[in-house]
Amino acid sequence: MKVRTFIFTLNKKALSPPITITSIASISPLGNNQEDIWAGYQHSGHFFRKASIGNTAAWISCLSEPSKLEINNLRNSNSRYLNLDDSVLFGIFTARRAVKYAGWGENDNFGINIGSSRGATGLFEKYHKDFLQNNSTAVLTSPTTTLGNISSWISNDLQSKGPSISHSITCSTALHAILNGVAWIKSGMAKKFLVGGSEAPLTPFTIAQMRALKIYASEEENDYPCRALDLNKQKNSMILGEGAGVACLEYGIHKNSLAIIEGLGFATESLEHNISLSADARCLQDSMSMALGSVPPKEIDIIVMHAPGTIKGDAAEFAAIKKIFGNFLPALTTNKWKVGHTFGASGILSVEMGILMLKHQRFLGVPFRSPNPPRKINRVLVNAVGFGGNAVSILLKNPESQIG
Repeated sequence: MKVRTFIFTLNKKALSPPITITSIASISPLGNNQEDIWAGYQHSGHFFRKASIGNTAAWISCLSEPSKLEINNLRNSNSRYLNLDDSVLFGIFTARRAVKYAGWGENDNFGINIGSSRGATGLFEKYHKDFLQNNSTAVLTSPTTTLGNISSWISNDLQSKGPSISHSITCSTALHAILNGVAWIKSGMAKKFLVGGSEAPLTPFTIAQMRALKIYASEEENDYPCRALDLNKQKNSMILGEGAGVACLEYGIHKNSLAIIEGLGFATESLEHNISLSADARCLQDSMSMALGSVPPKEIDIIVMHAPGTIKGDAAEFAAIKKIFGNFLPALTTNKWKVGHTFGASGILSVEMGILMLKHQRFLGVPFRSPNPPRKINRVLVNAVGFGGNAVSILLKNPESQIG
């Protein structure tokens, strides 16, 4: 297959002075605060359960009951929030916390870029069903199901005066938001940016689409129903999860800086099939190479892989990593075996995982893969790739290495 890759050159001095992540917040099956999330990563179990989605039973990974209660309380706190999709509420919830953790106040003028692969899919399916039955639709159908819904509502909730952007680049959406935030800050058009992704895809139509592609996990009982990063699996095992993550970006290294964004990479493949990657994921090779810049491959301690749990997807990314790193293969991991694939939010949840490993200096591995933990964690590379070969790689560096 002929592969054409589009890649752009990043000035090596483009991130100097550095842009750092000064806070991150998420809500996912792991929990909704850093203590619970870290605890969730510590145990060897997963967060999947079988549930009836429409008329079909399927493995899913959903929010915990305490997290569902938080979202329900948010919905009921404002009459205008009653008819919002979960993807919007997840975004508002995490954005509030991220801004609070960063210490941003009323005088901080910041931009917002929160994306989603599917947007308000649950609400859209509900309204479409009503339309088929009644040949009419609710008054607020259009404004509450547009993709721009998430950032617009977050901007309204936080009373931000900066730019408000929403986008969808499928599974690499959240990492593209980081690219956008960095670009806006570097341009001088914004001093701070709120970035991330939100997804609520546990709907009948969405799961039916994944099953039609024959990439969804079977219903059979398994200790680990999603075998993400198991390179010997014989069946596709992707499972959907729900959640959101939001990070605060700003110039310089601060006392509350969690990670330095040391490198950024992005590339796109021209493919023969709508969802596949080339066998050695040329787009990921180029995005990783671009993110590394002048940093030697041997200095990367961990790669948080996209690894959705599909046979071809996992194998292609691993092949790309071997091409770039050769004999200096970093420790490899993913969180999708535990929380599933959250589409547009998955990249920011992977960034959060990387930040937690930098903070706690502890490798979070995959239980059915032999661990190879680094002795010290200074740099973590995070990958995401979406349908159509849209790849992004973000290189995170421990800010403590720059202090002193």
